[in-house]
Amino acid sequence: MVESSQNPTHEVTLTDQAAAKVKALLEQEGNTDLRLRIAVAPGGCSGLRYELYFDDRMLEGDAIRDFDGVEVIIDPMSVPYLAGATIDFADTISKQGFTIDNPNAKGSCACGDSFN
Repeated sequence: MVESSQNPTHEVTLTDQAAAKVKALLEQEGNTDLRLRIAVAPGGCSGLRYELYFDDRMLEGDAIRDFDGVEVIIDPMSVPYLAGATIDFADTISKQGFTIDNPNAKGSCACGDSFN
């Protein structure tokens, strides 16, 4: 495991609800080497398409930040597009899944920036 002090940090925030959900999912996986990786690509109705997945790799230049034992890593190309973004998780009748509130996303549509 790469020590986080050797890697840059990023400005993404993971809410307590999202961190708890990620921690629960990681416990189900049973692999203590996994981290939550977030990446962006051009596209989507907000101008950005997001990818959230578990990854056991640390790549050169990855930025890392720890949220109560949940490590969130972002590749160097995605860091500026995610600066100031907040990742949340909701499990209610009206809203379910992970959401990203990103001040860098342009425009919006009915689909929203939501992930189940």
